[in-house]
Amino acid sequence: MIQSNVFHMVKKQGVHYLTIPAFEKTHLVHHCFSTRLGGVSQGIFKSMNLGFNRGDRSENVIQNFKVLCSAIDVDYQHLVFSDQIHEDKVRIVTHKDRGKGIVKSSDIKGIDALITNESKVPLVTFYADCVPLFFLDPVQKVVGLAHAGWRGTVKQIGKKTVDLMHRTFKSLPKDILAAIGPSIGSCCFEVDRPVVDAFRSSFDKIEQQRIILEQMNHKYTVDLWTANEIILQKAGLLKEHITKTDICTRCHSDILFSHRATAGQRGSLAAIIELK
Repeated sequence: MIQSNVFHMVKKQGVHYLTIPAFEKTHLVHHCFSTRLGGVSQGIFKSMNLGFNRGDRSENVIQNFKVLCSAIDVDYQHLVFSDQIHEDKVRIVTHKDRGKGIVKSSDIKGIDALITNESKVPLVTFYADCVPLFFLDPVQKVVGLAHAGWRGTVKQIGKKTVDLMHRTFKSLPKDILAAIGPSIGSCCFEVDRPVVDAFRSSFDKIEQQRIILEQMNHKYTVDLWTANEIILQKAGLLKEHITKTDICTRCHSDILFSHRATAGQRGSLAAIIELK
């Protein structure tokens, strides 16, 4: 089982999921980061697959959402899905968007981050190594999720999410709580020169020393967790308001789906957050 110093593993109604203690203390949201445990899917999708586009049976995915959402007190029929393409577009959603992606068709296209200030509008983003970014402004009552793969990280989607929260809902960065969720760690995220060059174009030399490590085989490892922490601090968030994961999805591919660990033969995890 996963051991974490910063996330809380919960088992409820037979479902295992992770929560963020700093968010729980506010009593303002329902939220989770899913695991593989507690669903009905089989084979490479075993068992809590939440991706409709992986080849699993739709009825299995819907049942998985039903049991997970029941455990976290969210109405699965209200979920609002992103449509992730590893870009940096952020969308504001409202109660009019409820159900898009799960029980009705969606016009949310090419969107990697969602924000809302409305209650009972649960946001959903999907993962299998990329970085989930959770946001909660407890003052203005705003929540958000952003999908930050390496491309989204380079494009600073975390900052763009914070900026839109500020422009639209008057969220002050110093008030925002954020969490960098379970994802591939620097222990496992080996990349080649073009990816490193993309990070070098987006981070200064001092930041690069914290993010990029050259290996013996002319390969590199990149620390996406620290990269996103830097981005969020530059966006104005306080370091003490950022929960930074210590859980690598590839290292825990028995409990969390990992694209790299399975060469793409896998299901999808989900981040969910809703204002109560």
